[in-house]
Amino acid sequence: MSSSSAARALRLPPPCPHLEAYRAGGGGTSLRSLHRCLRPRPPGRAEVRRDPGEVPRCASCPHAAAHRGPRLYACLACAAVSCDAHARDHAALLPGHEIALDVDRAELFCAACRDQVYDPDFDAAVVIALTSLSSSRLPPPPPAAEKWAKRRRVEYRPWAPDLKERAVIGRRSSPLLVQEGNGSSASSTTTTANSTTTTTSSPSSSASSPSSLPRGLKGINNLGNTCFMNSVLQALLHTPLLRNYFLSDRHSGYVCQQKSTKKGGIKEKSNVVERRNLARESHVCLACDLDAMYSAVFSGDRKSFSPANFLYSWWQHASNLASYEQQDAHEFFISILDGIHEKEQDQCKHQSHVGNGDCCIAHKVFSGILRSDVTCTVCGFTSTTYDPCVDISLDLDSSRDPVKMATSKLQMCESDTGLTSQSYGISTLLGCLEHFTRPEKLGADQKFFCENCQARQESLKQMSIRKIPLVTCFHIKRFEHSLIRNMSRKVDRYLHFPFSLDMGPYLSSSILRTRYGNRIFAFDGDDSYASTELASEFELFAVLTHSGKLEGGHYVTYLRLNNQWYKCDDAWVTHVSESIVRASQAYMLFYVQKILYYRASQNVVAS
Repeated sequence: MSSSSAARALRLPPPCPHLEAYRAGGGGTSLRSLHRCLRPRPPGRAEVRRDPGEVPRCASCPHAAAHRGPRLYACLACAAVSCDAHARDHAALLPGHEIALDVDRAELFCAACRDQVYDPDFDAAVVIALTSLSSSRLPPPPPAAEKWAKRRRVEYRPWAPDLKERAVIGRRSSPLLVQEGNGSSASSTTTTANSTTTTTSSPSSSASSPSSLPRGLKGINNLGNTCFMNSVLQALLHTPLLRNYFLSDRHSGYVCQQKSTKKGGIKEKSNVVERRNLARESHVCLACDLDAMYSAVFSGDRKSFSPANFLYSWWQHASNLASYEQQDAHEFFISILDGIHEKEQDQCKHQSHVGNGDCCIAHKVFSGILRSDVTCTVCGFTSTTYDPCVDISLDLDSSRDPVKMATSKLQMCESDTGLTSQSYGISTLLGCLEHFTRPEKLGADQKFFCENCQARQESLKQMSIRKIPLVTCFHIKRFEHSLIRNMSRKVDRYLHFPFSLDMGPYLSSSILRTRYGNRIFAFDGDDSYASTELASEFELFAVLTHSGKLEGGHYVTYLRLNNQWYKCDDAWVTHVSESIVRASQAYMLFYVQKILYYRASQNVVAS
C-alpha cells in the first residue's frame, strides 16, 4: 500500500474547536508544564498528584453524594473539580473553561463536546512525568527477605488424620469413582479414607478424567465467543470419513502450500524473508489447518486444544464474519465446507460428474441431491428439478402447543419408540421429515408456467431426497426472522430425535412409488441412485445444541463414541447419559450410515 493510499484510508477525527481556542489563548504553552502536577501509578499510568489524605470531590454535588461520581475533572482554567454531570454546566456558565483534566486517568476532556481530546504537548507532559518521577517518587521495592515474609502468612505444616479423624472422614465422605474403561459397564475405583476397592458402575453424568476418554476426544479452548466454532469442530473431528481422510495424510499441507506458491508466482521474489511472508499470507487453507488440528487432537496429548490458526484462516476466508461476536453455528458449518471446496476447485474441473458431489472430500461426505417436483393441478404435468445440498433444513411444527411439563418431556425421552407430532404436543424428527416431503399447494402468487398448458397454473410442490449423503446433517430452524413484523425470535420447542434413523420413506424412489404405485418406478431413465435404498439406515453420532436466547446463547456438542455419550462444552468434556442427550435442545443433528458407524467404532476400539 502506498503512502497516498494509506493517507486516504486513515481518517483522523476533526479537531476539537474548544481545545484550539484554549491553545490560541495561550494555554498551549502550559500543557507541557503540567508534568509537575502528575505522578505515575503502579500499572504504568499517570494521575493528578495530590496529598495522601486529600480526597477529591465535586464542588457542586452534595457532600453525601460527592463521592459517587465515576469520573472527576479538574478545570485547567480555574482548577475547579466537577463530576461528569456538573462539568458541562461549569463550561456553559464560564466560556473558556471547557478543557478539563481527568483526575484519576490524567487525560484531557472537553466538557462541551463530552469526549476525550488529544494534544501532543500534553502527551509529552505525561511521558515526562512517567519517566522522571518513576525513579524518584516511587517508594523503593522491599527487600527480598521482607517480601517473602509478608507473602508467607501461614507456615506450612504437614497433616495426617488420626484414628478419630479418619473415622469422621469415612462416615461423612462419598466414594470417588474413577473410570478405567469405555465399555457399557465401566470398571471404577472407589477410594475412601479406610480402603480402596474396585467396583463396576454404570455410565453416569460425572466428569471424566482425561485418561478415561476415548482417543481423540479432548476439549477445545474458547478464544472469545467461539463456542459456535468449537461445537462444529467437535462434530467434524469425529466424523468417521473426515477423520480417516485427514489422518491418512490424504491432504498434504506441504503440497498445498507449494501449489499456492506456484499459482501466486511468489518464488520470483529475490528476498527469502519476503517470499516466506508472502507465502504465509497468501496460503490460507482451511483444509491445511483442519489437517493440523486432526494431528494435534489424535496425538495422544490430553490437554485442551486452542484453534487460533484455524480461527485466523477462517477470518481470512469469511472476512464479513471476522469478529469476536457470537456467530451462527450452522452458518459457520456451511462456511467451512465452502472453504474446503474452494481449495480443491482444480480437482473439480477434471471430474466428469461435478454435480454428483464427488469433487472434494467435503462434498463426498456431506453432499446430497434434493428432488423437487412441481405438478400442474389442471393437466397433471410435472416439472422436476435437482438441487445439490450439504445439509437439510427442517422447520419445527410450531402450530401445536409445546410440552409444558419438563417431567413429561423427560419421561418421553426414556424410550426410543416412534412418536408422532400429535402425541403429547411435541415435535419429532420424523414428523419434520414428513412435513418436508409432504406435498404443498403453492399460493396464487406462486403459479408456475406449465409447458403443457402454456399458461400459469396452480400447482403442487413436493420435495424428496434423490441422493442421500454418507453423513447427513439436519439443521433445525430455531431462529425465525419476520420482515413483515420486523422481529426475530427463537423457537424453544422440544424436538424428539431417534438414535437410529431409516431414511428410506423420504427418498425419491419411495415418494414416487407412493405417488404412482408399481406402474412407474424410474428416475427419468437414470437408476444410478437406486442403490441408496440399500444404505438408508443411519446412526446418530453428534448433536449440536443451543441454549439461551436469540441475542446471546451457548453452543454445546454431544458426541457418541463407542456407544457412549460425551458432552463437549468448550474445554470441558464429561460423560453423560442418554437421557441428558435426549432432553437437550437440538440445533444440528449429524447422522452417518450405519455400516460406516460400526466400522468406525471398531477402528476406534482397535486403536
